[in-house]
Amino acid sequence: MSTSPPATTVMEARTVSIPTADRPGDAGAVPPPTGVESPHPLDNPVLASLTGPHTRFGERRGDVVRYPTDVSPFLALPVRPTDQDWRDAAALAGPGALVSLAGVEAPPRGWDVEARIAGVQLVDDGLDEAPDDGAVRLTAADVPEMLALTERTKPGPFLPRTIELGAYLGIRRDGRLVAMAGERLRPPGWTEISAVCTDAAHQRQGLATRLVRAVADGIRRRGETPFMHAAASNTNAIRLYEALGFRLRRTTPFLAVRVPDDLTSE
Repeated sequence: MSTSPPATTVMEARTVSIPTADRPGDAGAVPPPTGVESPHPLDNPVLASLTGPHTRFGERRGDVVRYPTDVSPFLALPVRPTDQDWRDAAALAGPGALVSLAGVEAPPRGWDVEARIAGVQLVDDGLDEAPDDGAVRLTAADVPEMLALTERTKPGPFLPRTIELGAYLGIRRDGRLVAMAGERLRPPGWTEISAVCTDAAHQRQGLATRLVRAVADGIRRRGETPFMHAAASNTNAIRLYEALGFRLRRTTPFLAVRVPDDLTSE
């Protein structure tokens, strides 16, 4: 997902129209109005992942949970966080820590917002998935190359243990990793396709399309549904994903926030 540029980057959203269903036949899966709880796992996908299929990764304090910092920068709060939730988040992350939040409009006073990205969430709506004989399953031995590729291409956060979140596939040219994509968030019944990136020298060859379809094939085979996030300003990527069979579900903000040095709970 291209939702985590360097902290100095701030992206503006394009104008988008929100559909009225998650999947064909689903009823009214629109963003809930303010103050109304929604049980849909994609409305708070980080929390749904860490209290569901990714429970083993969860580091918790009260109702706040996060991934280990070498796996993912995301921290999850309840849908309507209280003052105590924010104190627990501060204590869990530690004074001065930088954390990523999904779906939070603004932190309380004292928390510095270092990056704000207008994002979109897209869901499978007829994706033509297919395995790819040219794509190889990446392993821990490939992590140095994966880190180097994501550093060059900036698809979003990829850390030394991010590969543990799911299956990652790559394409090599002359033995060198030039494109990759994989699985990140896992709300119940869903899997996010993320870290879609291609080295600049190998773009416009359809490698991203091949990898997205191949990762989606693995997701579908275990009975789950693919979804994605992208920066709303990344219109080229959004057009590609929509052409592949993804449909816009909702807009959502992504924040990188700094924990205050003096706001921790005992």
